[in-house]
Amino acid sequence: MKKQPYILLSIIILLFVTSCSQNKPSHHPGSPRYEIIKPKIKYTPSKKNLAKMVKKLQGSPYVWAEEGPNNFDCSGFTYYLYGSMGIQIPRVARNQAKVGKRISPSELQYGDLIFFATNKKSARRITHVGMYLGDGWFTHASTIKHEIVYSNLFTSPYYKKRLRVCRRYLPDSSVFDKQPSVKTWKVAQKDLPVEQPAQKNRAVVIKAPLKDIEKSSTDRNYYIQVGSFIGNPKHALVYRITRHKLHYKVIRFSKDGEQISKLLVGPYYTRAEALAVLPTVKEKIKRDAFIAEIR
Repeated sequence: MKKQPYILLSIIILLFVTSCSQNKPSHHPGSPRYEIIKPKIKYTPSKKNLAKMVKKLQGSPYVWAEEGPNNFDCSGFTYYLYGSMGIQIPRVARNQAKVGKRISPSELQYGDLIFFATNKKSARRITHVGMYLGDGWFTHASTIKHEIVYSNLFTSPYYKKRLRVCRRYLPDSSVFDKQPSVKTWKVAQKDLPVEQPAQKNRAVVIKAPLKDIEKSSTDRNYYIQVGSFIGNPKHALVYRITRHKLHYKVIRFSKDGEQISKLLVGPYYTRAEALAVLPTVKEKIKRDAFIAEIR
């Protein structure tokens, strides 16, 4: 008779756990809802309104074939964000990647969509999408975390290597909106799938972002050389470059048994483009920087 209270308690706990698990949506339901539901238009197109939705939806569950308002897959999330502002884009990631203004990774701004090829069988097929936030960060419905999270192109070799297309959908007038505060999306760094190094240590992680995510061009060989170093570049210089929203590349080679690193800002298609940026680099980063043509 004394065991009855414990048995009763165990049954209550079991029922509670079962009930909680039933309330959680299945990430890959057996019978997905393929009917596309257009989101209600709640906002005018702007970065400010995008930031409101991004902050509100972080942590929402990932569910295949869902486009909100509570559950999302990756393209359903971006479809919902833009649809809520009255901007119609295709529902599926591979089709979203075909419309809008195509831009290069060096032109990315808050609100642009970035597309990835994550299928091992195809290095070109678009299978994932996220929305760019700035400084390498983007938000997306993760199939690994099974929720909407933040990730960073600069600190995640996985995403950096698989980035294929960048698109812009916001009308030109909204591009000049005040940039949303970093606080609106940086609050969930603990949810990132990779460990985040300190800002000033990025030089070790970012070797040549554009090399992995853009096709090389024989015409794009101009850089601004900031310095040469034994070992890795100085963290302070790398920090100054990223702080001023410039891209950079590190070239490493051996000389007399030592590893030499060249820190370069760029690349640029023409010498004229590099010369236009050179005064800023000299003033803000390194006074003796100079143009270098690398082939």
